[in-house]
Amino acid sequence: MNISEVHSIANGQPLIYLLDTAHSFEEDLLKEWLQKERPLGALNAQPFTVPILRSGNSGRLRHALSAPEDTLITPLRVVWQPPGVAKEAPRFRDLLLGDRRSPGKMRARRIRRNHPERVAYVVGQPATIVQLHQRFDQTAAGNARNEPDGFVNFVERQAGLVLDIAERGLQGSRYKVPRFVAEYLQASSKFNAAIDKLSAELGKPRRELMREAQVYMREMIARPSTFWIDVMGVLNRFVCTQGYEADIVYDKKSIERVRKLVRENPSMILWTHKSHVDGFAMNTVCFDNDFPAPHILGGVNMAFAGFGFLGRRSATIFIRRTFKDNPLYKLVLRQYIGYLMEKRFPLSWAFEGTRSRVGKLMPPRYGLLKYALDAARETDARNIHILPVTISYDLITDVADYAAEQTGTKKKPESLRWFLGYLSRLRQPMGRVYINFSKPVVLEKAPPVDDPMALSKIAFQVAVSANAATPITLPSLTSMVLLGATPQALTTEELRAEVRALIEWANRRNIQMTSDFDLENADHLRAIASIMIDSGLFTRYAEGPQSVYGIAPDQQLQASYYRNTVIHYFVNKAITELALAKASDAHDEPAAEVFWKEAERVRDLMKFEFFYSPLPQFRDELKGELSEIEAQWEAVLAEGCTAISQMLATVQPFVAHATLLHFIEAYSVVADLLAGLAADETFDEQDCVTRASKYARQLYLQRRISSEASISALLFGNAYKLMENQGLIVAGNDSLPSRRDSIALELRDLLARLHRIRALALMVRGQKLKTAESHVAPVARASNQ
Repeated sequence: MNISEVHSIANGQPLIYLLDTAHSFEEDLLKEWLQKERPLGALNAQPFTVPILRSGNSGRLRHALSAPEDTLITPLRVVWQPPGVAKEAPRFRDLLLGDRRSPGKMRARRIRRNHPERVAYVVGQPATIVQLHQRFDQTAAGNARNEPDGFVNFVERQAGLVLDIAERGLQGSRYKVPRFVAEYLQASSKFNAAIDKLSAELGKPRRELMREAQVYMREMIARPSTFWIDVMGVLNRFVCTQGYEADIVYDKKSIERVRKLVRENPSMILWTHKSHVDGFAMNTVCFDNDFPAPHILGGVNMAFAGFGFLGRRSATIFIRRTFKDNPLYKLVLRQYIGYLMEKRFPLSWAFEGTRSRVGKLMPPRYGLLKYALDAARETDARNIHILPVTISYDLITDVADYAAEQTGTKKKPESLRWFLGYLSRLRQPMGRVYINFSKPVVLEKAPPVDDPMALSKIAFQVAVSANAATPITLPSLTSMVLLGATPQALTTEELRAEVRALIEWANRRNIQMTSDFDLENADHLRAIASIMIDSGLFTRYAEGPQSVYGIAPDQQLQASYYRNTVIHYFVNKAITELALAKASDAHDEPAAEVFWKEAERVRDLMKFEFFYSPLPQFRDELKGELSEIEAQWEAVLAEGCTAISQMLATVQPFVAHATLLHFIEAYSVVADLLAGLAADETFDEQDCVTRASKYARQLYLQRRISSEASISALLFGNAYKLMENQGLIVAGNDSLPSRRDSIALELRDLLARLHRIRALALMVRGQKLKTAESHVAPVARASNQ
């Protein structure tokens, strides 16, 4: 909008300009520009210089607003553009001299004199005084309307907001940030009504609650600015490129799709949490694509020295880790989130509970999602879009910490010293970062407050959608293959053949994979393999006729993390193989009944580990797996054991032993401990995990379990939850010992079948190895001569 358009809108009615200035030189510039831009013959308009944001002196604006109600109020602002392109990063001297977009008087004079092209002017959307009064009456609480300067303050905020909107046309959408949030909330009728209600419930004076709420607002509300968003952009890029390739892999079309959804709907961007790099990577992609700065919700533990200052000024909302017993804090948080959603500022956070120490997506917790949906309900938000995002990596430096935590090491608290140490550990080649946007979960409106099942269903939908968008990476698939082969090492050709078989299987199901899955590109494969070997994840022995690859025993827990990031794609196939193995031994029952009964039982045993489709859909998915093995699978199941054994032997590739063995071994450890207790004995979860960790270490040293990947506190904890769910924890029942023995025997039977499947896989590999050795032998003989 320009001055001519303003005069056209005014059409002769009284006109007042509000000059948003930081100092007198900006006021002089605006008056000079206004005089220059006014159309010839325009009616006189009296400009008022009003420090809308800076000084708090509202006297002149109060006088201006006493003008006739049809007076058109139009805000103006000087915009100081940075030199060069808008995306130019801030310089170190800017931290000392200040933001180039907000220069002081002397610096502004120098810029105007030497670089006049950097001076621009914006005109905010005008409104009449009567229109502003109507908006004020619609949004302000009664006490705000009765304050002497309530309307004056409202007009100041409105002027600043419309000028921000106009300025974004010059600066870019990444600088779309909320302003005057605390002032808006304290003046809003919804917030004040909620405070009045809480005051009555707690028996606390309203004034006391308002004072306390102001403290929470100062602690919680982000205060983003263009300069600090740019500074955070530099830090984001710096963190992401310490060990990863500079270009994050993502689909630009997906970014544009998400941009449109966020612009038009109240939105939440929820990303799976694998690493401390997650938020930096997400922000980098948003910043690089001029995406409105998402308001990232994070724990206050990350607001340590320096980072808290920067985070709050670049749209990070730091939230206390626990506040369930603080109703006022929850009220302020809901109102703040509701304001952001209502004004179409996208919210973003790591989906709570999903940051697994073992790699796979964990059952989500509902804290922030619940507060966001409560806020959406209070603002009557419609067409709410929850946008799941998966952030994946070739390698993750955090995995070493996760593995240590699974064996009992305590997590280090976050601090500036910790952060600097973390950055130092990032400085090693770790491949690429991948960001994938999944299909949104769309809610017509927020669920009722008294329907916890609805919240659980929404969280489940988000988790399933995120899982579906997780790409298979080469390190994750290679880890799965080598873990399945352990303790055997694989030659280059064996490894390539097994990875290729899994890729072909995944391609037939349209499972997403990263762009580097080109097994014919030997150079690229060697580069990826070198990164994994240099990191210590894999071992390579190249002194013989052929190079062989394996996983060192002390790296198996870390390798299982990478395997687990994509394990959900293979769980149904693994269950199919186990159920077929069970049915192949069914001599006294119909094999088909045994197959389906066993499939559903394994599903139930692993219900605390994986997300499943509803039972009818789950059965259809297994039918698809059976059809992949044998088109006439129903006839084979009807024929009986021998035919099923023959069908099982044709499975390619086998995955059950590579996916579920470590889980079943961990569960078997807990079941054996439980079976060793008397009927009147029990233990709690922490005691269970402690005992299981020690017992599993003994079993591993005795080679009675296959891998250190089975020694996991999280797996032991989930095994305890299963035993509790099955009614096997609480002591006192006479039938308890036999039922405890029963599940221990059931898990041992599962282990026996997993080892049988592993033997079948080894047999197939051995047959291929004999063929390969027939070609290698002449080379070996020649080298010995």
